[in-house]
Amino acid sequence: MDGRWTALVARVQTYFGVDTDWERVPADRAHVRRVDAWLALAFLVTGSLGVELLRSIDALGSFQDSWLWPHLVVLAGTVPLVWRRRWPLAVAAGLSLHFFGVGIVMPGVAASVPMQVVYFVAIFTGVAWARDRRLMIGVVVGIVLLMFGWLTWQFAVGSGIEQALSHDGRMPERQGLFGPATAYVVYSLLINAFYFGGAIVGGQAAWRSALRRDRMADQARTIETQATSLRRQAVVEERLRIARELHDVVAHHISVIGIQAAAARRVLRRDADAAEGALRSVETSSRDAVAQMRGLLGTLRTDDTESSGGPSGGPSDGSSDDPAGSGSVPQPRSRAPEPVLADVPALAEEAAAHGLDVRCHVVEDSVGAVTSVPAPLGLSLYRTAQEALANVRRHSTASSATVFVRVDRRPEHGFAHGYAEVEVLDTGRPRSGTSGTGLGLLGVRERLATHGGVSEIGPRVTGGYRVRVRMPLPEDAS
Repeated sequence: MDGRWTALVARVQTYFGVDTDWERVPADRAHVRRVDAWLALAFLVTGSLGVELLRSIDALGSFQDSWLWPHLVVLAGTVPLVWRRRWPLAVAAGLSLHFFGVGIVMPGVAASVPMQVVYFVAIFTGVAWARDRRLMIGVVVGIVLLMFGWLTWQFAVGSGIEQALSHDGRMPERQGLFGPATAYVVYSLLINAFYFGGAIVGGQAAWRSALRRDRMADQARTIETQATSLRRQAVVEERLRIARELHDVVAHHISVIGIQAAAARRVLRRDADAAEGALRSVETSSRDAVAQMRGLLGTLRTDDTESSGGPSGGPSDGSSDDPAGSGSVPQPRSRAPEPVLADVPALAEEAAAHGLDVRCHVVEDSVGAVTSVPAPLGLSLYRTAQEALANVRRHSTASSATVFVRVDRRPEHGFAHGYAEVEVLDTGRPRSGTSGTGLGLLGVRERLATHGGVSEIGPRVTGGYRVRVRMPLPEDAS
């Protein structure tokens, strides 16, 4: 028996939130006070109107001829509602005592509809806004015992039921399943049970609803914080990758400069033309190195962490879902040479080996034009194609894709020395439930900022998805 009682008490405490330290407080205290003040004023007006209606039907009893006291009673019962959410338990207990006292002295005023709603709102608010849930249970139990004790006392009065049911001094005859006195008692108890039970259950439901909203808001803030952290981590990892590419750029150009400088020194006195060509290569490599270093360092210094989708064939945001959350396909560190634009056909074959039907078309204005694209530029285009193909596999319903590699050195399309581009097309639709991190465009943006290129990324009018990235060729791309 003790175990059952302990379990019941534990369930009651859990239901009323005794086991949580969360406190319900208004988000805007000034707004809440204004609303409660207007509510109290509205009940004061309706309560005073109810008093006058009772007076008009001669229902105020011994206070029928008194104008002042019934209105003062209504005033005392409605003004505390101004503080109902600031001191919810105090207002609930105070108005319950008000009901007890007024019910004895002025039962007509206490039983009027406006005042009954006032007492209901007080108990409801006490349960819904109490910050000390254990104290709230004690106050509610006290209110219920007080009210039903008062009701029992009324029934116990010898003439109470007779006065309520008598017609011209005579008790009515039994006409239903119950006797008149029994029916009156049961009816009164049921009415009060629904009245107080509704206020308590409704108030607790409001409190639990507020608790759920607060926890959901807290979870949303936590998710946003984690998302911000992931975005920052993605930016750091992407810039570390760019830093490694910067190292490769510097190493490549310094090696070229060293070799050409040594060649120029050896032929300087014997072959002036050969020496001039070597020195021209040194000049070009040094200028390219400075330009590419400036672009890469500018990208590393930017603080733009805004994200939108990534280059993919299908998802709404188009981002790849690599573990790092950076939107780019993670690359293992290796001593092998970095891939270039000419390696894109091999990339397409690799994607086909993973179950995606990929066709690759290389379009160049002259034989060997693709291989003449500078390594840093080719690496950026290769990475873009790699990300796009990875996202077609992961986020699109497409079973096939087409890759175009184009190199055109004619001074068209706004590029003085031509351009190199990759384009990935598919005919699929976004696969539901596979959206990525929203950071897929980050790598493309930084590469475009580095090389001064343009992009066309998004759904196609005829269906499917397009990722096209075009970058200008330098002057010596021939």
